[in-house]
Amino acid sequence: MSFSPAITFLDKEYSSPILGASGTFGNGDIYKDLLNYSKIGGFVTKAVTAQPRAGNPGQRIFETSGGVLNSIGLENDGLANFIEQKLPEFEKYDCHIWVNVSGNSPEEYINIIETIGEHDFIAGFEINVSCPNVAHGGMRFGASADQVRSLTSRIRVRTNKPITIKLNPNVIDIVEIAKAAKDGKAHAITVSNTFLGMEIDVHKKQPVLGNVTGGYSGKPIFPLALRCVWQIRKEIDIPIIGCGGITSGLDGIKMLMAGASLLQVGTSTLKNPRALEDISNEMSDWAEKNGYSSFSEIIGVAQKND
Repeated sequence: MSFSPAITFLDKEYSSPILGASGTFGNGDIYKDLLNYSKIGGFVTKAVTAQPRAGNPGQRIFETSGGVLNSIGLENDGLANFIEQKLPEFEKYDCHIWVNVSGNSPEEYINIIETIGEHDFIAGFEINVSCPNVAHGGMRFGASADQVRSLTSRIRVRTNKPITIKLNPNVIDIVEIAKAAKDGKAHAITVSNTFLGMEIDVHKKQPVLGNVTGGYSGKPIFPLALRCVWQIRKEIDIPIIGCGGITSGLDGIKMLMAGASLLQVGTSTLKNPRALEDISNEMSDWAEKNGYSSFSEIIGVAQKND
């Protein structure tokens, strides 16, 4: 029995379950000379906001012993530049591309999505309601089930593209927020964004990040993200894109077993630009050696054995 790494997600075939996560993957151009894009499932763009954002002041990146703290603040060149400079390049990439969208109000999200339009080479929109290092929008929406439900339902009827809601893990009950996204008719959910953290410079006697706190990512958060995927799949049946601390093929297999259908890899690419391909190959090798013919056979198997 031969193994195929292809997987079907929302009626489209992906050559691999691995996607480049929003933020670390830029808009595809960073890795274009380092990766074979036909060997990965795709990538999620850097967040797009209506107006350009300079991002947060001061030091914005700090590497810990196991992960990375970031306080970028959704720095980007804005919607007009994205449409003029980035969007035309997407047709060159032989993979699926999701556009990450962030805003300060429902109207801003809707305006961005409608302005970008219904291009065939855009697989869908990832709605960022969970950024932990911006003062307005983002995390504010993601912490309220009612606001997630309302925002999702309003966006859902304004585009024919699939939407996935990127959840905020810094909440009391992430399952409640996931249920709200489903109630709003989201096609999928991304689980999850970074965890809120901070670090202190003992010599300067002050926080290392200019914004004091930031999003923590990397290998140490994998068990936390895995728990979130497990809890959500246990309670609701909606496609999940698992994200958080995946650094190896075995991590990816575990995330599928917990209930994710696609995976995003972010921080690992900062250390290894070929991480997406390497992790995808490691997953395929493990699955084939263990008698699976496709990744779809692995999705949620740990839930069935619970």
